[in-house]
Amino acid sequence: MPSHLPRGFQRIFLRLFYTLEAIILVAITLATLSAMITEFIHVYHAGKISLNDILLMFIYLEVLAMVQQFVTNGKIPVRYPIYIAIMAIARYITLGMKELNGTFIILLSLSALILAVATLVIRAGHHYWPYDKD
Repeated sequence: MPSHLPRGFQRIFLRLFYTLEAIILVAITLATLSAMITEFIHVYHAGKISLNDILLMFIYLEVLAMVQQFVTNGKIPVRYPIYIAIMAIARYITLGMKELNGTFIILLSLSALILAVATLVIRAGHHYWPYDKD
């Protein structure tokens, strides 16, 4: 459905919108890189690296991959936020293993499994029913 807004307004609005989008993407990238550097400094001062540190690095890596996908393709596949959620759940379970009760750990594990299955369903759907290329 075509827009009923004047062309001049559309052009100005879209230019402003794309500029704002670029600024936010740069801010997300810089914030993620800053968090990664902070984590590396933390690991260096601690003198050891734990599983939690590795999982946190994977979360940062997935955020950077999402930004890269958006810049490259103009869209973010749904899989990327799901990967981040799975990693966050795994990190949460790992961090709180001693404080969490068994039922809550099972529920968290089931939620990670549901997200993993959702990823498989999405991937299968893209394989068997790809988007039409216009």
